[in-house]
Amino acid sequence: MTSPSASNPCRTSERQWRLLLVSWLIALVSTLGALFLGEVKGMEPCVLCWYQRIAMFPLVLILGVAAYTQDARGVKYALPLAAVGWLIALYHCLLYSGLIPKSIQPCGKGASCAEQKLELVGFITIPLMSLVAFSIILLLLMAARKDTKK
Repeated sequence: MTSPSASNPCRTSERQWRLLLVSWLIALVSTLGALFLGEVKGMEPCVLCWYQRIAMFPLVLILGVAAYTQDARGVKYALPLAAVGWLIALYHCLLYSGLIPKSIQPCGKGASCAEQKLELVGFITIPLMSLVAFSIILLLLMAARKDTKK
């Protein structure tokens, strides 16, 4: 009798499944948080926030399907989105902190990318929360990918 992973090489191990599940939960909480701030609290997202949402929102579907079907191939689709989102969040954090000059900000009309509208505990900003979420998702996905290569 063969194990499920022997008959289907794309099937996840127990550890990979947990990594995908936690990644999905982080993406889900991040997505719900962004929707809450925008739709309930009425905070207009800036250009960079929109780009981060474009990277985060599909992760909920990709990681959710991968975890539900126990398909390790979801990692290869989620990793590029998480990496792009992480780069945008890093740029946004640098912009917030003033390390990037205002002359190269991507803002046009609407909310400013460098304007601080919400800080938790005095220093935790929305871009920082996004950077942390993308960082954790990336680390979890890289660990899951490493397990796939074994």
